[in-house]
Amino acid sequence: MYVSLVGVNYTTTPIRVREKLAISKDRLYHNLLLLRQYVAHGIILATCNRTEVYAMDSAEEASINFLSAMSGVSFADLLPHIYLSKNETAFRHLFDVASGLDSMIVGEFEVLGQVRHALEVAERAGMVNLPLRHIFQSAIRAGRRVRKETGIGKNPLSISSVAVDLAAKVVGNLERSKVLVIGAGQAGKLVAKAVRKRGASQITIASRSEERASILAAMLGGSSISLDNLKPELTTSDIVISCTGAPHSILKVPTVDEVMSTRPNRPLVIIDIAVPRDVEPEVKQVSNVFLYDIDDLTEVSELNRQQREGEIEKAGEIIADEVSKFVSWWQAFEVRPVVSALMKKAEEIRCAQLNKTLRKLPSLSDEERANIEAMTKSIVQKLLHQPLQNLKKNKEGYIQVVSELFGLNEK
Repeated sequence: MYVSLVGVNYTTTPIRVREKLAISKDRLYHNLLLLRQYVAHGIILATCNRTEVYAMDSAEEASINFLSAMSGVSFADLLPHIYLSKNETAFRHLFDVASGLDSMIVGEFEVLGQVRHALEVAERAGMVNLPLRHIFQSAIRAGRRVRKETGIGKNPLSISSVAVDLAAKVVGNLERSKVLVIGAGQAGKLVAKAVRKRGASQITIASRSEERASILAAMLGGSSISLDNLKPELTTSDIVISCTGAPHSILKVPTVDEVMSTRPNRPLVIIDIAVPRDVEPEVKQVSNVFLYDIDDLTEVSELNRQQREGEIEKAGEIIADEVSKFVSWWQAFEVRPVVSALMKKAEEIRCAQLNKTLRKLPSLSDEERANIEAMTKSIVQKLLHQPLQNLKKNKEGYIQVVSELFGLNEK
């Protein structure tokens, strides 16, 4: 028995492939039902920078087949970008993810909620068994400890705030810039708040939901528009930060080309942090447009990692401790069927031989019978103690041997 991990993330897979594997919150349940056709038990962890499948037993090939069917990317095209691991390596990876150590932005606060959400939706889909549930619950506990016991979450950053930092770096001063934020979901809110904090006073929120856009704009003293009215707003904007959950492009080349023809001498900075991307990558070819996507945040994210190096080390110690606790549980859980079967067989033999012996003995008092009962139990326990300890420590080599030697039926 083991847990397999199959995944792609920002370190292994470019955005052009990663966006095809992206799973939005509202599609997660549907994709879990599709996953059920490939594995009996599994959890999908989907964030803006990763898509991972945690499944029971020999499920690597099945998980890749699922990712291929779900995304339309062929098995052969996926393989160069896939990472695989199982058991302790997979446990450690998930604990790192939940703690924010495996994120582009080290210590980001959104990812712990995303791990919790992945477990909750998989539970609703009936895809979780005891080992998977315990793995994710332990990872969530590790993530909480890291944030509580280290400074890794102090002054937390997010993809959204880093995107604003990049905008400020490119433009120089947000106070004099007119900013258009496309998207009023969680990422849009974070972007808009970060833009306001950096001094921008002219902020427009565009969203498919006009109500959400107007509420967010009112909070920040900005204005709101419908996505249908993007073109006029683009004509006067200096910075566009796009972060919708749309499955298709919001800004296409013809639209941007037309807009820029009305402002040939005024540059436009577009930062697209959506996955899948909101902006067609060819927009970068339009004159005087400076387009950045989520993979262009690497420089800022690396600086963030360097600044938190000491906290990363402390977090690593906590994670190692939590992984060790979980591995101990896992080892005991793995051998539980064999241990249970062996103890049951030993008890059956003890009881049968004890009853056979007592029938041959002269009449005994209740105290004498109890003493003999206790003695036989103690002999069995002491005889099996060391073998069971060795079985838990060396399960890979001993489970099959013990089963065959004692003729056990673990089921």
